[in-house]
Amino acid sequence: MAGSMQRLMATAQNGLEVIRFGGLSHDVESSPFEVVERRRMYRLRHYFPDDTTPGRPVAVLVPPLMVNADIWDVNAEGGAVGILHNAGIDCWVVDFGSPAIEEGGWERDLADHVLAVDSAIDTVCEATGAGVHLMGYSQGGMFAYQTTAFRYGKGVSSIVTFGSPVDIVAGMPFGLPYGIASDVADFLADHVVTRLPITDSMVRIGFQMLDPVKTAKSRIDFLRQLHDREALLPKERQRRFLNNDGWVGYAGPAAADLLKQFVAHNRMMLGGFVIRDQPISLAELKCPILAFVGEVDDIGQPAAVRGIVRAAPNAEVYEATLLAGHFGLVAGSVATNHTWPMVRDWIGWVDGSSALPEQITPMAEHVDSNRPRTATTRVVHTAAALAEAGTGMGRALEGIAGNTVRGSLELAGEAARALPRLTRLGMIQPHTRISLGKLMAEQCKRAPLRECFLFDDRVHTNEAVDVRIDNVVRGLISVGIRPATRVGVVMETRPSALVTVAALSRLGAVAVLLAPGSELRSAIEQTGTKILISDPENLRHAAATGQRVLVLGGGDARGLDIPQGEDVIDLEQIDPAKVRLPAWYRPNPGRARELAFVLVTGTGNRLEIKYITNHRWALSAFGTATAADLDRRDTVYCLAPLHHSSGLLVSLGGAVAGGSRIALARSLDPARFAEEVHRYGVTVVTYTWTMLRDILDAQVFPVGHQHPIRLFIGSGMPAGLWRRTTEQFAPARVLEFYASIEGDVVLANVSGTKPGCKGRPVPGTARVELVAYDPVTEQIEVDESGFARRCADNEVGLLIGSASEGVDLSRGGLRGVFTAGDSWMPTENLFRRDSDGDYWLVDRTDTVIHTPRGPVYTQPIVDTLNDVTAVDMEVAYGLPVGDRTLAVAAVCVRGGFKLEPKDVSEAMRALDPRQRPDLVCVVDEIARSASYRPSTRAVQAAGRPQPGPDTWCYNAETESYEVLTESAGSELLG
Repeated sequence: MAGSMQRLMATAQNGLEVIRFGGLSHDVESSPFEVVERRRMYRLRHYFPDDTTPGRPVAVLVPPLMVNADIWDVNAEGGAVGILHNAGIDCWVVDFGSPAIEEGGWERDLADHVLAVDSAIDTVCEATGAGVHLMGYSQGGMFAYQTTAFRYGKGVSSIVTFGSPVDIVAGMPFGLPYGIASDVADFLADHVVTRLPITDSMVRIGFQMLDPVKTAKSRIDFLRQLHDREALLPKERQRRFLNNDGWVGYAGPAAADLLKQFVAHNRMMLGGFVIRDQPISLAELKCPILAFVGEVDDIGQPAAVRGIVRAAPNAEVYEATLLAGHFGLVAGSVATNHTWPMVRDWIGWVDGSSALPEQITPMAEHVDSNRPRTATTRVVHTAAALAEAGTGMGRALEGIAGNTVRGSLELAGEAARALPRLTRLGMIQPHTRISLGKLMAEQCKRAPLRECFLFDDRVHTNEAVDVRIDNVVRGLISVGIRPATRVGVVMETRPSALVTVAALSRLGAVAVLLAPGSELRSAIEQTGTKILISDPENLRHAAATGQRVLVLGGGDARGLDIPQGEDVIDLEQIDPAKVRLPAWYRPNPGRARELAFVLVTGTGNRLEIKYITNHRWALSAFGTATAADLDRRDTVYCLAPLHHSSGLLVSLGGAVAGGSRIALARSLDPARFAEEVHRYGVTVVTYTWTMLRDILDAQVFPVGHQHPIRLFIGSGMPAGLWRRTTEQFAPARVLEFYASIEGDVVLANVSGTKPGCKGRPVPGTARVELVAYDPVTEQIEVDESGFARRCADNEVGLLIGSASEGVDLSRGGLRGVFTAGDSWMPTENLFRRDSDGDYWLVDRTDTVIHTPRGPVYTQPIVDTLNDVTAVDMEVAYGLPVGDRTLAVAAVCVRGGFKLEPKDVSEAMRALDPRQRPDLVCVVDEIARSASYRPSTRAVQAAGRPQPGPDTWCYNAETESYEVLTESAGSELLG
């Protein structure tokens, strides 16, 4: 009875103390420190300042935003700074303070904190003369990664993180589907956290709600032991820290940045997160990294934490796995007995004074797929008596169910993104106002601060780009440009080129896109161009045409080769504020039926002119965004130049229609490409023809090297190069497009499973048919009723597309093809359709080789040769010899490889004997056009094939290729 009364009295006494003072008084003291630097963003603590032992390793510890910096000392001698100091390590802590009491605290964004850590590292390095071991808990670890990448590793000896997620997609907290979490994060960032301050009490309650079981259990345990003061005192400081003292508020802009960049866009993993307009990637990390993984961590999910091994492919990454939750990694008995002793030994290993602990192992690139870890999982995990088999089966079922749900939700999300685009396409009428300028204005209105494009390691927002476009419009108006005026654009791929094209669209003028270095005079005459816009690099070439030239772009340190005058006007010198807009000006007046762009391809007398209406551009733009599933999480790397249809319609159009970031490349530089892919977080790369060959040959991305690319999109990639690309950049795939010169035909190989195939019609584009066609007479074949005959599967025919309303059929259109009164636009290409319904390009109508044995198609020859490993590039063409024409293929060989006649003989067995070339010759090189298309004309201009060991003729009897001898050459070539 007396014992019970004593217990009751002790409980009442201790409970009263907790109610009055918030907890039990204890003798545990904080470790001594002094604040050596005070800045607006942080205070820098130096622990145990009286210890001046020289030559000590230095550690800088960074807390997460919602947790007090005392987290590193919550267990005093058993905490981080206590254990590390006893091991002879000099400890410094970055204290961000509470936004509720710091000046401008609620206005802080993510970059403020990264720059604060950056400044603290500079201070510590200067004070100690040594590099630092940078450590961070939870988001503090994310800051450690980001800051080191921002500094390109300067002054950082190693990084140690505790429960710090990197790959959000791989490990959403509590197994939430990423698609839903991403959309919610975007909504919260745009509409909630920037308006609602997240106070310390909200943070505390939020964390407790994340793990209600553990919260309830700890409180029940505390109440049950309230009579035993001695049992409670060792953990009292930690309890008070978790229950009240340890939490600080979270600034709204910082929370918005976190949600936008690292949840919605997963840019810690992909790269391209932005710190003060500078794109950064964790691929910049090269120092050793140790990541602590909590097996039952619901916040820093193991799979998300392990993402660092893929995000930082240039660093040595290690892991230490502990049976602990998120908080237990840095505080409590597990941290005291395991975490901090391992950190001590890690520092010793990095500095070369001790061996690497056995518990620290290289992080594996591939781990088991992440499973949602809930309170139930934790209980199961701690109940060691449960049968292993039963637990394994339960987890397997849980994983299957979770993956199925997530897969279904992702598919639903993809459909939800595609439906509005297809709906908008379907609503476009000839009079509908739609244009590039209008879509960019809509983006600015919807998200002014969202990144629009990246160039030379700088980020430009939608708002900044929109202002620049409007300023250029004012400059154009001031020099007399009016709607419908055809204006030639001769510029390299750069921000000013993109802005110029958008400004012409906003004004309602027509942009005639001309390749730098091309035959400008002929192109100007054939397109009716009235005036040229050039960058400084192409000014002399443009001025040589005799046309009036406007100069735009070039940066601050620019100079003009030709002085300004009546025919050369520098638009950069015009003050847009002084330009009075005329009464006729209406921004973005372009209607769907109106001409928007003119593309010029080819050379000499074989110039091809493509007239692109606003409807045609929108068709390709929305079609690309739909087929490639582009959205705001993507960064599209524009390797394809804007003067090529792939650059204008696919790269720029798809990115704008999908709301994706655009990364502009100065030129095709493989080394720079490798850097910028990581730094910008590039997920989609655009190409033309053989462009990717240069990147593959440079081997800047070895097979298996981690990268963020998921898709290559473009047109003209040969089949063999396609296979090489998917092998080297696995698991990325290729999305090949085909777009007709006339009409609205757009095909896409969405599945990417048939290299060389052009795929099927993109939803919302013209309906297509394949009609029988005689390439000799160049006439469509008809049946007994007089209507065109549809081709059977694998029969070569002419591809035609349904004509849209208002199209002028007098420009080569067809009427009455299948029924009386129907209207179609023929393409310039011959195709075959396989039994699956996929279309394969066979040839152009004007490049079919007319041999005595019948027509020979060039594209199957090119595709077959490109599939030979030793072949670099190839072309096929007709060679007139007397009264007949020979089918000839020219190839150049990849460096380090050798091509034999037997290799060609074996490859050509895939073609019908009548479709095989008569001659195959090896040439030193094959020139390429500005769009990286192998030039047939250049090979023809170099002369006819000559007898010798590098020229092989086809022997129909043996069905093989043999060296062309002098005697055989005289007979064959005359």
